[in-house]
Amino acid sequence: MPTSPSQIKLLLLDVDGVLTDGGLYMDDNGLQSKRFNVRDGLGIRLAQRAGLKIGFLTGKLSGIVKHRADELGVGLVAQGSVNKAEDARKLAIHAGFTLAQTAHLGDDLIDLPAFGVVGFPMAVINAVPEVKAAAQWIGTVPGGEGAAREAIEFLLKEQGKWEAVIEKYRSAAVRDGQG
Repeated sequence: MPTSPSQIKLLLLDVDGVLTDGGLYMDDNGLQSKRFNVRDGLGIRLAQRAGLKIGFLTGKLSGIVKHRADELGVGLVAQGSVNKAEDARKLAIHAGFTLAQTAHLGDDLIDLPAFGVVGFPMAVINAVPEVKAAAQWIGTVPGGEGAAREAIEFLLKEQGKWEAVIEKYRSAAVRDGQG
């Protein structure tokens, strides 16, 4: 039976196509870079403050992902995943949650194994049709354009935590502005 979004404690985010637009920028020396959206970064901070644990689950292996995770205080990271179902299990166990308490936001076929084991599979609007068909929630924002932030806001609103997050900003109780 599917999990209600109000029961989610851990959100696993794919990187390429979710936290980025899926493009790889390469220079003449083969050095790669990725473009991240600052709204996703702030969304991750909002989730952490509200008690929603965040993890990165990606099929690619990249130092860039480690840097972004470190910058945002995301300690749950599985890179180079060839079996996202198994890696989702490991990240959930490490975080102290069940798979039923775990959501995964993805965009491509490599995310389907994780969708089959987590309690609440989520897709970005520009996900491939098979991923959308397997998702319990589909966003309205493309990957790399704030899609993770949209998913986080959805979960926090469903959990009744969004207004408390907003109030901290209205009262200037949060001053870091990091994203």
